[in-house]
Amino acid sequence: MARPWRRAADRPAQDDAVLPRTAVELVGVTHSYGDRTVLRDVSVVLAEHRVGVIGSNGSGKSTFARLLNGLVLPTAGRVLVDGLDTAEHLRAVRRRVGFVFQDPDAQIVHPTVAEDVAFGLHNQRVPAAEREQRVAEVLARYGLAGHADHPAHLLSGGQKQLLAIAGVLVMRPARVVFDEPTTLLDLANRRRVARVVEELEQDVLVVTHDLDLLAGFDRVLVVEDGRVVADGAPGETVGWYVARMS
Repeated sequence: MARPWRRAADRPAQDDAVLPRTAVELVGVTHSYGDRTVLRDVSVVLAEHRVGVIGSNGSGKSTFARLLNGLVLPTAGRVLVDGLDTAEHLRAVRRRVGFVFQDPDAQIVHPTVAEDVAFGLHNQRVPAAEREQRVAEVLARYGLAGHADHPAHLLSGGQKQLLAIAGVLVMRPARVVFDEPTTLLDLANRRRVARVVEELEQDVLVVTHDLDLLAGFDRVLVVEDGRVVADGAPGETVGWYVARMS
């Protein structure tokens, strides 16, 4: 049986200024799109290196992920990243938490590979020399150095996903959230992206239907009908989920 999740409400009350700097907290979070409530009173502390989130379509897991860097703001409750409320410190939160979308075409906005990776650095006014160095490093890291001047939207599906990841990692966030990063990929590219996730130094949270991707993770949450219904090590939580879906 999966262990109860660690509710933020169960922790001693603390002033925001002294909250631990290595945790993401959802405190009594509810989120609705109009009259449709997709998350209901979720309180959880995320401090592990690699966390997975699973659940059926429409369960609320993608909304859960988008709350973590302020792409979605809670209708009620608070989301805290290193003590920073996403509703009040959105820019600072997004510097700490990168987000990789399921469909890389939703994330690729510039004509060439190098231009797309450099986009966020331009916005942060990173000096040109440093910007060029960081772009070159991350493209080399993900096998895209030879495609720097290539039209971004003409890359293969796997290359596009790597480009989207590179565009996030060049910003050097402390955490990266992946929303179903392998769903649109063939087997070879799913394995490649899995290796990328496994090798990241950053803390990661991965929303996925690819249960094999979660092997070796520290923790897996199951979201159902807008609530976290199970939370534990992958061996117990994934097994519990599979049995429930059978």
